[in-house]
Amino acid sequence: MTLQTPQPPPSALRAVLAALTSPAALRQPGAAALRSPTGRLTPAHPLAVHQLPPGTATARALAAAPRTGWRFLIKDSLVAPGGAVVAAAEVLKSAEGHSFAHFAAGPYLDSTVRALEEAWQLVQAQRTSHQARLLSMPGHYATALWLHGIDASPEVDLLIPLAPAPLGVAAHRAYPAGDLLARLARPTAAGPAPTPAAAPAATSGAARTPVPALQ
Repeated sequence: MTLQTPQPPPSALRAVLAALTSPAALRQPGAAALRSPTGRLTPAHPLAVHQLPPGTATARALAAAPRTGWRFLIKDSLVAPGGAVVAAAEVLKSAEGHSFAHFAAGPYLDSTVRALEEAWQLVQAQRTSHQARLLSMPGHYATALWLHGIDASPEVDLLIPLAPAPLGVAAHRAYPAGDLLARLARPTAAGPAPTPAAAPAATSGAARTPVPALQ
């Protein structure tokens, strides 16, 4: 079937575009690669961010995870053919619609791009269409790409943990949501695992990740 990536609200995109021209926002540590870009900076691949409520241990309970905002990958058009991801920008829901929160850099950039590419391949063999989301799990120091089944039982939802993943959890493995949440509820999955040697190391904010041909 298909992987759907819904369009963000106009207020979310406006907040990111304003931050890309804000001297105060560009002074943030996560914006180092945005201060002297080689090409045009463009928000891309927006994903709704949901936060895992404490104690959530089943796929059915996951359905109630509130949406807190949106995260955009920021591409520099001249770093690589087709552009490359150099940062991420997050906006939060606010009284005005959405407000800019922060820029981010580091290994989650590479991992998000990789997880999206894996998700596009994975859903081809599924009988249900899925919607791509991000699931923030602050209680487990982790984030996952959430493939939410559209018009389907919560049991078909999948979670792809981003790297670095908690102890006992494999990054970039697609878990049934209920299985991963039950695993994280165990005391052994209390913090992030060491970054594998093969995982890309974070640079000083200027990640150079070619963007795959996502649709």
